[in-house]
Amino acid sequence: MLSGVKVIEMATYVAAPAASGILSDWGADVIKIEPISGCPMRKFYATAMTDEYPDNPVFDVDNRGKKAISLNTSTQAGRDIVKKLIEDADVFVTNVRPTQLEEQGLDYASLKLINPKLVFASVTGFGLEGPEKDKPGFDSVAFWAKSGLAWIMAPRNGSPVPLRIAVGDHVTGISTAAGILAAIINAQKTGEGSLVESSLVRNAAYAMATDFGTYARYGRIARSRDRSEPVVPGTNFYETRDGFWLFLNSRPGDSDWPNMLRAFELESLADDPRFADTRERRKNAVPLVTLIDEAFAKADFEEWKKRLDDEGIIWSPVQTFEQVMEDEQLEAAGVFVDQPKQDGSSYKGIASPIRFSGAPVEPRGPGPEIGQHSRDILSSIGMSDSEISDLIEAGTVRSA
Repeated sequence: MLSGVKVIEMATYVAAPAASGILSDWGADVIKIEPISGCPMRKFYATAMTDEYPDNPVFDVDNRGKKAISLNTSTQAGRDIVKKLIEDADVFVTNVRPTQLEEQGLDYASLKLINPKLVFASVTGFGLEGPEKDKPGFDSVAFWAKSGLAWIMAPRNGSPVPLRIAVGDHVTGISTAAGILAAIINAQKTGEGSLVESSLVRNAAYAMATDFGTYARYGRIARSRDRSEPVVPGTNFYETRDGFWLFLNSRPGDSDWPNMLRAFELESLADDPRFADTRERRKNAVPLVTLIDEAFAKADFEEWKKRLDDEGIIWSPVQTFEQVMEDEQLEAAGVFVDQPKQDGSSYKGIASPIRFSGAPVEPRGPGPEIGQHSRDILSSIGMSDSEISDLIEAGTVRSA
């Protein structure tokens, strides 16, 4: 889909590499600029104090198919190489702090002078303006804590829980890729590039826009609650007799309530004034959940599966990763992909989030080694072998 689109990525960790990683899966040619020491995500498992895993899916999922060059951009020679690569690029993706980019002459205003059609995608924790624009921020800090997501997700009177690794980063990667594509279309129509600004906090606010918008307008919101006292008892977790957890999701209003009572074999509750409508069920959620719990404890998962499906209830089993990996529907939906390795073999990995009819979206290669393509990339911009060797000797470039 993106054949011929040239992307230069100067980024570490996850959110920005995820954006260009999606573009790579969709056919773009992505050159990854790393520091001399490489992206810290290359050492993810070592940081977790284990060397038992020879493969690194944490790095590979966001960096497969890219070409890698390792540069010291604190040197003028390193910065000059970045600018040379920008001359014919379509996109520049970075998560380097705004002030550092300005100091190095690699900010949007500077690179636009080199390439007016350049789409410059900035991914930060907190945005490009304001007192915290240069503040470092992982997704657990910016996307989860700062945004209010951790607060709204924690049950009332309960403590917040940590965000799983890179969830907010990958949400931000998806939206950043979309923003880049919009700017590419605009550049094709007008000949002018754009600054695409993406931040973890803004993506988090949009991700919870339903709740956040309600609070912004009315100053009120229903906090998350323990499953024993849900806001909507028909939207809740329930456990079957044989130990499977299910999640039911009722539609707004009362349309699902009669069907649920038939599935639960609790038709007698239809005339109970405590459960007459949505508001009454909310006020009497605790006794209602107890009754539904007792109903679920009378039958096994397979029976509940049939009952709920027969009544048209929206539901799903709460699956473990082991179950997910064997799920026929997830396989059919394209969730998994063969992740290539450097030795030509592969392992089962996670696909990027979109596929297209008639166009491949499989990984275009393995995750690159540090500086694996440094010599080839520098040769492509006109440098001789001796010039490249001098840069490597000087510590400006690292080559695999």
